[in-house]
Parts: sequence; C-alpha cells; structure tokens
Amino acid sequence: MFYNGIMETTTLTNFHLLTSQTEFELEETQDTPPRCYSPKPINNIPEIFWAKRSGGRTPILKTLLTSACEKNCIYCPFRAGRDLRRATLHPAEMAKIFYQMITAGLVQGLFLSSGIIGGGIRTQDKILDTAEILRTKYNYDGYIHLKLMPGAEKDQVLRALQLATRVSVNLEAPNQERLKDLAPRKKFQEELMQLLQWADDLRQSFRYSNKNIRIPSIVTQLVVGAANETDQEILKISADLFSRLKLSRIYYSRFSPIPGTPLENRPPENPLRPVRLYQASFLIRDYGFTLEDFTLTSSGNLPLDHDPKTLWARTHLLDSPVELNKAEIPLLLRLPGIGPKTAQQILEFRRISKIKSIADLRRLGIPVDRVSPYILLNGKKIIQQPALW
Repeated sequence: MFYNGIMETTTLTNFHLLTSQTEFELEETQDTPPRCYSPKPINNIPEIFWAKRSGGRTPILKTLLTSACEKNCIYCPFRAGRDLRRATLHPAEMAKIFYQMITAGLVQGLFLSSGIIGGGIRTQDKILDTAEILRTKYNYDGYIHLKLMPGAEKDQVLRALQLATRVSVNLEAPNQERLKDLAPRKKFQEELMQLLQWADDLRQSFRYSNKNIRIPSIVTQLVVGAANETDQEILKISADLFSRLKLSRIYYSRFSPIPGTPLENRPPENPLRPVRLYQASFLIRDYGFTLEDFTLTSSGNLPLDHDPKTLWARTHLLDSPVELNKAEIPLLLRLPGIGPKTAQQILEFRRISKIKSIADLRRLGIPVDRVSPYILLNGKKIIQQPALW
C-alpha cells in the first residue's frame, strides 16, 4: 500500500470517505458516453479515476477537503441538514496523501473541491493552502485542478491561477432565475459569474506580462434537469461563456435524485439529454455554430432522436448538397462526420488530386453513410449499393 505507515488511521478513514463522495463532481471524469473514468478501481484504490485530457486518459485523484457544507442546494448530497456522514482533512494531510500517491506512481494529477464551511473565502484559503504545500514543500509541478468557491475574493482567484493547471466554478444553473430554485443561497452574477470574469481578466494579464507563463484553463458545470431549465437557456449561457470568457469546456451534469434532499422524488433526467448538449456545445465552440443554427422542440429543448449537426444538415443541405472539391473549411465543418482534423485533410488532399470516389472518402476517414446525402463529388451525388441484411 502506498500510505505511510505513520499516517493516522483517522486521517485515512476521512480520506477514503471524502473521495468516495466525489462522484457528484463530474469535471475531468465525464464526457459524452462512455464515461471517461474507469468502472473499476485502479490498483484496488477507489479514489483514482481515469480523466480524459489532451493526449489520452490520465489517472487523477478526485477528492474533497470537506464534505460538510453550509449551503442548502436542493439537489446536492452535501446540503446543510442532510443526514450524511461528514469528513474533513487539513490541507497538510491532503497534500501528504496525494504526494505519496504521486511518488508511488498511482496518479498523475489532482482534482480538489470542497464543501463550504465558514464562508467561501475561508474555504478557498484551505484549497489554496493544499496546492501551495504541493507546489512549494513537495515541489510537485504536475496537473492540479482547483475549484473556486462562491464568495471567493479576486486575490484568491489570482493565487489559484498561479498554482493550478485548471480552475473551475460550478454555475449549476444557466441564469439567476433557475439558480434561485436550485441553490437559494448562491448568487449567480455576484458570486459565480464574477469569479469566471475575474479568472478570464487575470489570464489576459498573464498573457501580456509574460509569454512563457502557464495559462490555466477555465471550465464550469451546469446541472441538467433539476430546475426546469431549457436547452435554449443552457446553450445561450454556453455560447456566451465560450465566446466572451474563452472557457475550455462546459460540463453538463445529468440530474439524478439523492435520498434525503428536496428533489428525492423527482425523476432522473434522460441520459441522452446531456449528450445532445455536449454535441451542441462542441458545435458552438469548435464549428462556428450559433444558437440560431439549432433545431429546438416547442419546449425549447434539443430533439433527442438525432444529433444537432445532422438536423442542421437535413434542413439546409439535402436540397443543396456541398461540392466536396470546392467547399472551404467553414462549410466542410457543417457536414456530419467531418471535424476540424478531417476538414484540414480534405484541403491537403485537394492540393494533390480531386476527391473522386468512395474509396477516396474512406481514405480520408470520412464516414460515407453519414456524409453522402449532403455532398457532391465533381457535381454528382454519391451512389451506393444498398446494404445487405
């Protein structure tokens, strides 16, 4: 076992309890299905998850400093007053455990969150103290993701950006109206959006002051299906966060009822709904889509039966297909099955030769069945043999 034999049993018990309760913090370990963390513990240690990061998947310790909380968010397992076994670790204890896991080769990064006790400022100090110990006492220079607590000060946001590889703020809802139903003691603009704005402003100052400094990424999380919010509301705030604050990622956490909370009898959200939101958010972030490009139901939600890119193509391209040998990247990115990498490969291929056949499409990694209704090759539609049963 990686633990130091001198470490107190109580410390380890609290550590295991805290890490077992982080399933509700989905950043780093959630993506469109399948989920990105391992369904089985790594080396029989349940606190380690596989996180999807650039270059592959990385073993991450995902944990809390405390599961005690003074907030009363109606969906949250840690809400004040809920019958739950709570635990707390001091920053030095958490840092020591994590560093032992690093030196044992079990993990390659840390995701650190916390319940709120004594206010956001005090709680943020504890999170920063943990990262400070890792960076200075243990000289750890690897990946750290730190949560920014509601009510934290701008100087604390600055220090978090100096210490972390990534920071995040849980917006939870797309606007103040929805947030008051979901988290009555939190303020959307003053406490949550303000943190994101500060983080972006400070990142800009980093860029101007030193070109070699590490610029942390910023992400957020929204709860889907707990406050009667619509996809239209979610996509509106998502588009704003991507364009104005340059967030790297927005996570959509599917509501699932927790016993002992006011929403314990509310049905869980359809698991396909956050999938469609992820797809739409990637189209906004990477493909040039706007809110007006999405087909929505009368209730303001994305249809679940087809992905939003295919729905756009059916509406706009079935009767006016795209000439694949002439289209530029913005239009290529509107085609189902073609992403930024494939679009660039198409342009490079066309510098040498025209795309003439299904074989050429497959050579480029283009899914023929998905793209064929919407393209022309040298002015002609693609004719395929019907698939055999």
